[in-house]
Amino acid sequence: MNDNYSDVIIIGAGAAGLFCAAQLGKYGKRVLILDNGKKIGRKILMSGGGFCNFTNMNVTSGCYLSENRHFVKSALAQFTQWDFIGLVADYGIAWHEKEDGQLFCDNGAQDIVDMLAAECAKYGVKIQLRQPIEQVEQVENDAKVRFKIHAFSQQWSCRSLVIASGGLSMPALGATPFGYQLAEQFSINVVPPRAALVPFTFRETEKFLTALSGVSLPVTVTSHHQSFTHQMLFTHRGLSGPAILQISNYWEPGESVEIDLLPYHSVCQIVEECRQSSPKQQLKTVLSRHLPKKLVELWFAQSLLKDQTVANLSKAELLAVDNFIHRWQFYPNGTEGYRTAEVTMGGVDTREISSKTMESNKIEGLYFIGEVLDVTGRLGGYNFQWAWSSAYACAVGIAGKSERL
Repeated sequence: MNDNYSDVIIIGAGAAGLFCAAQLGKYGKRVLILDNGKKIGRKILMSGGGFCNFTNMNVTSGCYLSENRHFVKSALAQFTQWDFIGLVADYGIAWHEKEDGQLFCDNGAQDIVDMLAAECAKYGVKIQLRQPIEQVEQVENDAKVRFKIHAFSQQWSCRSLVIASGGLSMPALGATPFGYQLAEQFSINVVPPRAALVPFTFRETEKFLTALSGVSLPVTVTSHHQSFTHQMLFTHRGLSGPAILQISNYWEPGESVEIDLLPYHSVCQIVEECRQSSPKQQLKTVLSRHLPKKLVELWFAQSLLKDQTVANLSKAELLAVDNFIHRWQFYPNGTEGYRTAEVTMGGVDTREISSKTMESNKIEGLYFIGEVLDVTGRLGGYNFQWAWSSAYACAVGIAGKSERL
């Protein structure tokens, strides 16, 4: 067999690709990773503010969206968050838990990249960077070679081909539609991709809210019977923060999201108590004690609320204020798109992929793992766990198939 042959070629040197390669190396496979970038793990290094939210203590299948909603169960069961935490511990990487079970590196995301690189080196994985793929060719009637890959006038061949090329989010880090195009080349359906875990933008009629850029507050945001309570941030383009990123996965263009701007208190109760103790207090003053002053002042400046003493508020007026604050109907103009999206929703249709091994049901030896698939996790380490779990399932699947030959 020529020097450019590998048992497995993996396209993509991100989280899923690197982890899959190392697992395959453990099984004695000859593995090559090809990537179009200058260095490995680019998205890992950017994640979690540079500290890589590498998994979550509370991973369950219900934390993921896919048109084939049971698809994630097998892979998540094969390799759990505890398995990855164990590997992190083996490398002595210090980490800490934030709210909602989110785990971050103490020293930085480079620790995770270094760990994956060490695992690949330990098992002889070869990595070729700056290799944009020009063509993938299926080989018929060859006992050993199923695929030929062409890039920069070079040619590689393999028996198993793993696509770990990611989605379209963060194009500045080299994201391309390669994985979707390859799936379509082999007549594998692709669920239309869109930006996910992404900030919303303002409509023209709400551009006055840009004056609040930098203001943050806890909210409960709801769409399609899904609710998240977390911080929301006003930006000079729209709304962001964890609560907004989470709900963006459920929002559909043209719809509103309902936002409770004071989730831990009742406006009616606050006003009623104030009527008893300080009836001559102004509504603006009372609200400013519980909400960001800048936000309250803007409401009154824009005549969205009318300032008066709490004693003078009629029952109907109080209910209107309560509704305004607890049930704000925000209509996004759209999202900020792939430029700032954490992940891509949609992708290679999981109904055409084995949930146990990640192999295409149509093309023998062709596998898809990680973000390129139609699997989207919540914010908080869930998408990294999907990368580890799908990569592991794929590696075990390839190794198991080899043993049966």
